[in-house]
Amino acid sequence: MIIFLIVLFVSLSFLIIVNMLYPQAELIYNNWQRKRIEKVTPRLDSMFLDVSYRKLLIIDILFPLVTGIVVFLVTRIFYAALASAFAGIVLSGFIVKRMEIIRRAKFAGQLVEGLMLLSGSLKAGLSLLQSFETLVEEMPAPIAQEFSLVLKENRMGVPLEECLVKFKRRMQCEELDMLVTVVLVARETGGDLTTIFTNMVKTIRERNRLLGRVKALCSQGKLQGRIMMFLPIVFGYGVYKFDPTFLNTLINDPQGRMMLGYAVISEILGMILIIRLSKVEV
Repeated sequence: MIIFLIVLFVSLSFLIIVNMLYPQAELIYNNWQRKRIEKVTPRLDSMFLDVSYRKLLIIDILFPLVTGIVVFLVTRIFYAALASAFAGIVLSGFIVKRMEIIRRAKFAGQLVEGLMLLSGSLKAGLSLLQSFETLVEEMPAPIAQEFSLVLKENRMGVPLEECLVKFKRRMQCEELDMLVTVVLVARETGGDLTTIFTNMVKTIRERNRLLGRVKALCSQGKLQGRIMMFLPIVFGYGVYKFDPTFLNTLINDPQGRMMLGYAVISEILGMILIIRLSKVEV
């Protein structure tokens, strides 16, 4: 009888707590979901991805849930599954960010060919807007989608200058910044856009070539830094496997542990310094 009363008391207490906390939990979740939709939907729209609210909600719920279940089935560790589910929530936002980076990189790679097409269209006697239409017809996505959006906004009565400024802010591409600036200045002061576009193509190609060389050198420096960082670890592990007594003083003696800690801190600081020095902006 006493056990029954205890179970009944615990059950009723649990139901009361759930009933009290459910409205607050539902409110917190709805606010979080609304903010996420407001944040992610414009980013998906800017990439011309038609993802509805329901699909985004399913992704947000199922992706962490499936990730947690799979990790739990593999590891049988509850905390690992919980951490994986949380990582799944974060990873969905990371995937959207990665998609934006890939799309902008693809756009930047198409821009040189697009400028050559614009220059050729202007040489053939077409206007700037007609050249944009030719680019939309001839080029693949994403550059065709972006210029098509510029044309649609202009047809709806938005001035071309404003359309181009919005285009520049949306893509956040340095080469596009150059293009928009050149077009805006040329429309105000006059100028031969054909020659300007041709010179821009040469400038962008030379810049990309220099950027490629700098990235190669930076990657080489980072690789050398990682090798130098892990070499003492591999060497120490080899010595320990060969004869553990060689490292007894280093591990057991207080001064040895102090020297080992100093070595680890020096390795980490050296790696951070190499990474910082290898970051060169062009």
